[in-house]
Amino acid sequence: MKLIDIGEVSEKAGVPASTLRYYDEIGLISSVGRSGLRRQFLPEVLLQLTLISMGKSAGFSLDDIARMFGQNGKPELSRPELHKRANELDQQIRKLTALRDTIRHTAECSAPSHMECPTFQRIVTLASRKQQKIAKRPTRKKRPLDRPGRTATKSGYC
Repeated sequence: MKLIDIGEVSEKAGVPASTLRYYDEIGLISSVGRSGLRRQFLPEVLLQLTLISMGKSAGFSLDDIARMFGQNGKPELSRPELHKRANELDQQIRKLTALRDTIRHTAECSAPSHMECPTFQRIVTLASRKQQKIAKRPTRKKRPLDRPGRTATKSGYC
């Protein structure tokens, strides 16, 4: 059984050694020994660190992530919680997609002022309505706010 030094784990995982020591102290990962003063880990720690990173990216707190690892350090994932988080990520993706589309339209719009652009006004109005509702709905495919090819309006913009 080959052990990996904390420096090597840090390098391979792209995580500072101080973070590894903290994760070890709070029980997210476990060192299995020491070589001098340097902590040693099993190679499986790299998979655990990847799962921790993914969990953090998905909005899980370190406490949430700690609860997902069983006594043996292997993941014990709650499917209902994962579904809930996946739905939250879908909502965040929709919001970010709308923001991206708004920014892209604003950058490409030929109107002298964005406030004169009917498409920009429509996008902002729709975004405002959605923020006011904040209703949770099942994930479904939505029509993009800014449809390519729409260029002519009464004002001559977008």
